[in-house]
Amino acid sequence: MRQIQRVAVTVLVLCVPGCIAEQAVPASSNQPVSTYVDPSPHRVEMVTVEADVQLEVLDWGGNGRPVVLLAGSGNTAHIYDEFAPELAKYYHVYGITRRGSGASSSPSKGYSVDRQGEDILAVLEALKITRPVLVGHSFAGQEVSWIATKHQDKIAGAAYLDAAYGYAFYDASVGELAFDLPDLQKKLEQFSASRWNVQLIDDLLKDLPSFERELLREKKHLELLKQVPADQGRRSSADMASVAALQAWYAKNMIGGNPPEAELRQSFEINPDGSVGNPRPHPSISPEDARWQKFTGLGVPVLAIFACPVDYGPSIDSHPDLREKIDAYNSEDCEARAKALQKNLPSAHVLLWPHAYHYLFITKPSDTLTELQHFVDNLPQ
Repeated sequence: MRQIQRVAVTVLVLCVPGCIAEQAVPASSNQPVSTYVDPSPHRVEMVTVEADVQLEVLDWGGNGRPVVLLAGSGNTAHIYDEFAPELAKYYHVYGITRRGSGASSSPSKGYSVDRQGEDILAVLEALKITRPVLVGHSFAGQEVSWIATKHQDKIAGAAYLDAAYGYAFYDASVGELAFDLPDLQKKLEQFSASRWNVQLIDDLLKDLPSFERELLREKKHLELLKQVPADQGRRSSADMASVAALQAWYAKNMIGGNPPEAELRQSFEINPDGSVGNPRPHPSISPEDARWQKFTGLGVPVLAIFACPVDYGPSIDSHPDLREKIDAYNSEDCEARAKALQKNLPSAHVLLWPHAYHYLFITKPSDTLTELQHFVDNLPQ
């Protein structure tokens, strides 16, 4: 997932629920499910993080400072199957699949930011991984920020691959409807109960202009969604005839990359005849687990790369006017967030990559590797 308000455009333009996007892999794959062997050079270990809960951890080996890769929502650590071996030429690289995804346990509860952050800490402790650099893609930015805020002594740095949006770093000058709406609702309830609180009135007057700005932004977002053709980017039955066919669909729609086969097999049901079925189900998340947290300060060195504006690929090339509007909307949003992040964290290394695809490490692997190397190599020992 991307920033809370941009994700819907991304999903609607290129994906259906459960869709993923990843790195180039040989177009091998019509192997039956039972004979498939993941070609990525990693060791797989199941690590217990809580009673009856184990997480799949991939270890690509390597020497030097440890680097831990965290996948975005709906993905597994196998999303890095092609990128991680390149990174492992310079560092000791691990990947963690969060609970509820892939081969990791899928308990009925435990999906709060706190619990998922604790899961990561449990893996670090179990495998004796000392002060790694955490690299989070997309929605994994919230887990990175949880540790960078509350347990900064446990990590050496935090890298956000198109992941430093409102769920990972909150700034009131930009706002985030998912956070600001509940806060406003609470104040309005207090005002309804007692109108004799002058301070509360002052707070509401201060909040309302920002809330109006966020509502206008949300309105613009919804208006853009209505303009996207309903069948845009949908997969046909032919695209689901085999894993190789599905990879080809992603390659056509991803601007320079396609998913690792292991990631597709983790994310979709594979039928006995080799065709691809429905996305694998994920546990439903309770309202309590779904609560996000505002992260306003990060206590470690930070690298943040924004796809700004994000490129949606050839799926909307036939709609240049719509593409121009979406680019303008996204540019305004991500530029404001990048500026706020840089202002609040002057030492952070913040980059804007115009017209990059959301999965930076797949479609721009060399550039991503270069920036991660520069960041990690310049961290204090």
